[in-house]
Amino acid sequence: MDGVSGAVMCDIAGTELNDEEREWLQDPALGGIILFARNLVSPAQMRALCNDIRAINDQLLIAIDQEGGRVQRLREGVTRLPPMAALGRFWQQDPEAAVVLAHDTGWLLATEMAACGVDFSFAPVLDLDDARCPAIGNRAFSSDPAAVVTLAGAFIDGLSEAGMAAVGKHFPGHGGVTLDSHLTLPEDDRSLAELRARDLVPFEQLAGRLSGIMPAHVRFTAVDTQPAGFSSRWLDMLRALPDFAGAIISDDLSMQGAHVAGDAAARARAALQAGCDLILMCNDAEAAAQARRVIDDSGTLPLQQKHLRRLQLAGTRPPLSKLTDDARLKDIRVRLQQLE
Repeated sequence: MDGVSGAVMCDIAGTELNDEEREWLQDPALGGIILFARNLVSPAQMRALCNDIRAINDQLLIAIDQEGGRVQRLREGVTRLPPMAALGRFWQQDPEAAVVLAHDTGWLLATEMAACGVDFSFAPVLDLDDARCPAIGNRAFSSDPAAVVTLAGAFIDGLSEAGMAAVGKHFPGHGGVTLDSHLTLPEDDRSLAELRARDLVPFEQLAGRLSGIMPAHVRFTAVDTQPAGFSSRWLDMLRALPDFAGAIISDDLSMQGAHVAGDAAARARAALQAGCDLILMCNDAEAAAQARRVIDDSGTLPLQQKHLRRLQLAGTRPPLSKLTDDARLKDIRVRLQQLE
């Protein structure tokens, strides 16, 4: 794989490709596939599915949400990862050991997911857990920006060691609202100065080590009338983060927080015009088809392609069956179990 086709990432229905999917997988507007729990049975089945997708279109990125805790799409045959807040609590007790374990957790996640066939996971979460937002909660490492920078930075280094890109989310921070953007459009009335003092800190300090960043479906009313993912002002700020050269990837445009922009085609256009390189449209096959038609009409730019290529897995994909006796993997699993 030496490129990425288009700018839409969407999902498939089941554990195997159906005839209709085999046809639209060849659409040049398509840039990738995201896998959900309904698509996955085991590491071997997941790898076979990824191989089948690539046999049809080897330009596609394949992604997954495999954070740990409640957001872990593949659970059978791989490590049950704790929520990242468990690493944050460990950091309060033993900072040095927690940093080592955060690095090893990133390496383990990337090693397992690469073995199962994907290019990257949408991780790490860089939001702060202010005990307010049901969408974030223990998905976050901590409420302390310094702890998030330290632990997420180690986690990113672990991903990188295994050849996997890191995608930080949800810029400029989803933890300060009380509503879930899957269900509605949350609003945050803090000033830009207040956000820079807390929520933006992890993004600003880790941007140069991220291959992608996902903006939030949150409207920051003191900064812009548009939610961050549809705001050229916010995405211009994101693109200007120190040393950031990666992809801007929309959060799922089928979420209720994105519906403020209109129908599926309007949402796709709004995200692209604001500055997203890749748009997610999930759990709605017709909406995904509309988004692909938008890309067919507008095409993708060479700069977008350059950003998206940073998300490709670097290195080989040995099957997980060859790693069952890996001493490092076993040791990390033991240390993770001790967090619970």
